[in-house]
Amino acid sequence: MHEWALAESVVKSASKHAASEKLRRLSEIGVVLGELQAIDRDIFSTALRELLKDSPPPACGFKLIEEAASFKCRPCGREFTLEHLKKTDEEGENIHFIPELAHAFLACPACASPDFEVKSGRGVYIKYLKGEK
Repeated sequence: MHEWALAESVVKSASKHAASEKLRRLSEIGVVLGELQAIDRDIFSTALRELLKDSPPPACGFKLIEEAASFKCRPCGREFTLEHLKKTDEEGENIHFIPELAHAFLACPACASPDFEVKSGRGVYIKYLKGEK
C-alpha cells in the first residue's frame, strides 16, 4: 500500500517546512491528490491521521484536494481530460503505476496523436500549510 508511504512523505515534508518557518503548531495541511495516481482516499486519510498524531509540531487537520488529470495535444493544441477518453481498467491501472505510460494507451480525441503534455493530475503534493508562529 503506497498510500502509507506517500502519507509519511507528506507528514515529513510538512514537519520540515513547519520547522524551517518556525511554526509552533500546524492547524491544517492541504494535500493535492492527482487523478493519475489513483490514491485510495480512505487509506491515505487513515495513514495521515495516524502519522500526524506523533509528528512535530503537534497534530493538525488536513484537507484532501482532488486534481483532475488534463492534457494538451502538442500537434493540434486540443486540451482534454480522462473523461474524453476511452480506456480499459487494465490501461487505467498501468497509467496509475507509471503515468508516463499514458502516451502508450491514450491519444488526442481530436487528431489521435499520442504526443501530448500532462498539464495536471500527477502526483501527491502539499498545496498549503496553515499554522501559528
